[in-house]
Amino acid sequence: MAWDISDITIGDEVTITATILKLLDYDDARVASISIPSYGFPYSIRAPKKAKPGGQVELTGEVTRVDEDNGLVTVKLGIPVTVDVSAITRWTPAVREHRGKPLRDTPD
Repeated sequence: MAWDISDITIGDEVTITATILKLLDYDDARVASISIPSYGFPYSIRAPKKAKPGGQVELTGEVTRVDEDNGLVTVKLGIPVTVDVSAITRWTPAVREHRGKPLRDTPD
């Protein structure tokens, strides 16, 4: 589902669904190499139980930056990951006091 980028603000919680490419075993840990939609860099996570190559995994993080002009959202998933807004599969707005101003820089 595509979200309207004007609804997403800093501090909101979003979920991105990634595809498991391969599983790797290191010492005592099992690591999954995953592909995040519209993110062109390698990324790996601790593999969930019953994970298989080709399977889906949900990554949840907090929005740290919103670029409305380019339709990009930066999410903190351990490291900042910038993805297209269409990569977001779930969105939960943060609970905050409304003071009338959005949490974004706007040109003067």
